[in-house]
Amino acid sequence: MKVLYFLSFIALSAPALAQDAPYAGQQDRAISSFSEADIAAIEAGEGWGLALPAELNGWPGPAHVLEMADALSLDTEQRSQIETIFDEMKMAAKSEGRRMLDAEAALDAAFANGEIDPGRLVKLLAEAEAARAALRKVHLGAHLRTAPFLTRHQKMLYSQARGYEGSAHGDHSAHGGSH
Repeated sequence: MKVLYFLSFIALSAPALAQDAPYAGQQDRAISSFSEADIAAIEAGEGWGLALPAELNGWPGPAHVLEMADALSLDTEQRSQIETIFDEMKMAAKSEGRRMLDAEAALDAAFANGEIDPGRLVKLLAEAEAARAALRKVHLGAHLRTAPFLTRHQKMLYSQARGYEGSAHGDHSAHGGSH
């Protein structure tokens, strides 16, 4: 009878135990730290949220500025300059993104193969974090390069369209703007 109660307890507890396993199903990822969607975004050179310190503090990014070019009334020179920034960012982001993915894959492989020790861990982490920092620099740098090409009014329109109006960082005029 005790065995029956025990088996019933186990059967009823299994769903609750599974809820305590937040990583279940992720063990088959190509790279443990990233979902398939993350990998695709990084390989495509997308922002992946790495430039949020710029974006949310009044430094527009080239991709979104180009998407809103008509609404912002970009002139030919602005559009050309921002397209150049975007193209350069995209190329560098794909390269640095690949480097980050490769570094994370090497970290995964070291654990999977049991070829890890504290010294190797430090080395692999340094490589992965350096690659991530380089990728963030690409995206944040593109925001830095974009802002000076926009007028105060265009930055305000951008902020409104992106839903940032009324934030603590509502005055975006301090970031240049030669027009």
